[in-house]
Amino acid sequence: MNKRTMYLFLFTLLGVIVSFLVHAAIEIPVIDLLVKDFEKYGLGLTWRQWYSVHHIGSVLLLLLGIMGGFWQGKYWWRVMYIEHSNVYNSRR
Repeated sequence: MNKRTMYLFLFTLLGVIVSFLVHAAIEIPVIDLLVKDFEKYGLGLTWRQWYSVHHIGSVLLLLLGIMGGFWQGKYWWRVMYIEHSNVYNSRR
């Protein structure tokens, strides 16, 4: 595995980890509200519908994490290894 592939893989992994943290930051307070008073905070949805919202949201956040991490990896690879090396070489 070459350096660029590893760089993109690790940035993608970072995107997945960040999406997991965002998921937890959203889900924990929402579940807390639903457990405290489902009638008030349930928005007229059933538990089964909330479960579907959870699954759809989980998949969307995971996909956004993968795409965002990969995009950031490509961006920072260009900044650090292409543009930065051009600036460094022009100073010589």
